Amino acid sequence: MSASWQRSAEVLGRVCQRKGALLGLLFLAGLMLMTSLARWILPFDPLTQDFGATLQGPSSVHWFGTDELGRDMLARVVYGARTSLVTAAGAVTIAALVGVPIGLVAGFFGGWRDTLLMRFVDVLLSLPGILFAMALIAVLGRSQTAALVAVGITGIPSFARITRAQVLSLRKRDFVTAVEALGGSASYNMYTTVLPNSWSPILVQVVILSSVAILIEASLAFLGVGIPPPTPSWGEMLRTGKSYLYDAPTYAILPGLVLTLTILSLDTIGRALASVLADRHESAASIDPAAGSRP
Repeated sequence: MSASWQRSAEVLGRVCQRKGALLGLLFLAGLMLMTSLARWILPFDPLTQDFGATLQGPSSVHWFGTDELGRDMLARVVYGARTSLVTAAGAVTIAALVGVPIGLVAGFFGGWRDTLLMRFVDVLLSLPGILFAMALIAVLGRSQTAALVAVGITGIPSFARITRAQVLSLRKRDFVTAVEALGGSASYNMYTTVLPNSWSPILVQVVILSSVAILIEASLAFLGVGIPPPTPSWGEMLRTGKSYLYDAPTYAILPGLVLTLTILSLDTIGRALASVLADRHESAASIDPAAGSRP
């Protein structure tokens, strides 16, 4: 097993020692397993309508009840999880692929590059996230791709600022200066020395932004500008279910509960991961001050 895998396993083990994070990991693992095996383990299709069984409460047949068209709510909640998780993964990927290089170049070179790139980031940061996403969807049209891109763009500033701050703290470290003294090029130094030592806060931001992305996607759907029906979406279920709170309260409550638990799980994992990495950083720094910046 390589050293990087050993470090990853060590960090994961420490995260799992925290009960809240362990429960969050188990919940997310179960949710992802259900979305992956939904076709084989769920008895109903999320789009199949049954007008003879509309707005039913939870029962042995329909565990989460049915909606106004007689569709099985458990199937729709599970497939809605797939929509939210895929959107979050795509949005985080876009935000990281754009934001991390911006922060890396700005922090490493400084000067006019830093000024130009960070002013661009400030412009993105000044835009209200949900309003910008709504405006972009109005231009691109309602689709999962549009929601994914819109949420991803709103996450670029956080990755750029975190990466820049980390690079600035590493830029004058002895091991970075040593690579330069040995003739290493700027690009080599950035991508093989500085970037690998900046992953800890970036990894934490990936987890945190995932929860934010899921919440924004659900908010867009709740406002009626997210992924269009009949594609299952937690936000769309909440939007429609609020009209039937007296007739079928579980219509909105159960999808809202799953959404809340998902965001809470990601937030708990993110906090635990940040705490573990901070403790590891302090331990390394107390043993070897020059290693305090390395993961």
